[in-house]
Amino acid sequence: MARETTYLELSQDGGGAHKFYEVTVDGAAVSVRYGRIGADGQVQSSSFPTVEKARAAAAKKIGEKVRKGYAPAVAGVRAARAVSRRQVTSAPSTARAVAPVLWRFRTGSSAFGIHVDEDRCWVGNQAGDVYTLSHEGEVLARYSLPDGVKCLVADEFWIYAGCDDGTVYDLSSKVPFGAYDIAADVDIFWLDIHEGVLSVSDRSGGLTVIDHEDEFQWSRRSPGSNAWMVRADERSVYHGHSKGVTAYAADGGTQLWHTPTNGSVLFGWQEDHTVYAATGRHTVQRLAKATGAVEASYQCDAAVYACATSPDGRHVFAADYASSVYCFDADGQRLWKLGTGGGSALSMQYLDERLYLVTTDGSLICMDASEAAILAAQRGSVPTAVDVKSAAALPVFTPAASAAAVATVSVAAAPAGGVVVECVQQGGRMRVQVVSGGFEPSWNVQFPRGIREPGARYVVDGLHAASGGFYRVRGEIRRLV
Repeated sequence: MARETTYLELSQDGGGAHKFYEVTVDGAAVSVRYGRIGADGQVQSSSFPTVEKARAAAAKKIGEKVRKGYAPAVAGVRAARAVSRRQVTSAPSTARAVAPVLWRFRTGSSAFGIHVDEDRCWVGNQAGDVYTLSHEGEVLARYSLPDGVKCLVADEFWIYAGCDDGTVYDLSSKVPFGAYDIAADVDIFWLDIHEGVLSVSDRSGGLTVIDHEDEFQWSRRSPGSNAWMVRADERSVYHGHSKGVTAYAADGGTQLWHTPTNGSVLFGWQEDHTVYAATGRHTVQRLAKATGAVEASYQCDAAVYACATSPDGRHVFAADYASSVYCFDADGQRLWKLGTGGGSALSMQYLDERLYLVTTDGSLICMDASEAAILAAQRGSVPTAVDVKSAAALPVFTPAASAAAVATVSVAAAPAGGVVVECVQQGGRMRVQVVSGGFEPSWNVQFPRGIREPGARYVVDGLHAASGGFYRVRGEIRRLV
């Protein structure tokens, strides 16, 4: 029997959905390819006992999409929608001394994404590369993602990369998979995640909140545009944009406060009781989370691209577009200003008397921020920075061509220790629940949306309980047939 392919598209006016769905029947096999128009998309394949059952399953899939507004189309006629990439400038530092850089790793493309924890350092760049390094500068692994990385965010021991293709990838295991797929009309500028709930700020000043099952929760439109800041905690979501910072209740029901800032917000940071807004008018402002009141200001000499603090806000760090890095005490007194020795820092993080920066020239920089090292640098004595090189045999992890690396295994061959989960229809929503014993039956599983089908069962290498009352997958996902 000849191979049959049906190609559908859903493209809405006004910046709405812009997606395709393609079903191919080849004998008793059915493959589905789906994603954003202009992208390769993800592929899911299934086998059936007979050709007739394969054709019936394909017809059912096509019918479901047509009822949702998809229509027959010709692949390649509609172009992909343009993606906004942050355009930044960088100038030489005017500081008289250079920061005490311990090591520097050059990724090859400007870098916005950074996350540093007790185990390792992460950097993500505009080429879609994410590298992990030890605190001493050893390159451990590389993830190659389909599009530029706008930011890296972490939640407990999971880490996510928000990409220009509108997908948020889970990098917590060796095989990255798309954990969240942001709507096509949302042009991601920044992300934050708290207990599995993702907050997305965008180009137009919008704020979108999505739950751990990749389902829309709520959205608000703040008074400004170009929203480069979003930070979230258990109480509120703090949204920074061209008109200041706006705080919303965590459930989206109420605007709690709005505070105009000294210039457009270009970056944001948070501590337990305060948020910090780095602005285009050379200032970092500290705002009380409870009221939005400005508690302190930290004055730099140029537009501030990034900021961070030491624990409890004892020291406040900032980086400007002129390749300088600053340190202030909590009250706003400037303690020092030093050159980065490279590009301008676009994001930063402090840990254990070290300040980590990612820059316009694509570098991850580790500098010694101890008082002794800074004093020596101000006197002109700095260590020789180690130029970190990537190993030739570095492991490279890429998102699987099929959704979430789904392989096929026999029900009888489910590996020992594997956890079986099942897709079930509940109240019009597709849920994923644990079938294996020993897990809380009322909790659902954060699971890739593209492979949720009624009745489908999967084996996962492990599940971990998250603080938000759901399970997250750790390891490979394999379908049971």
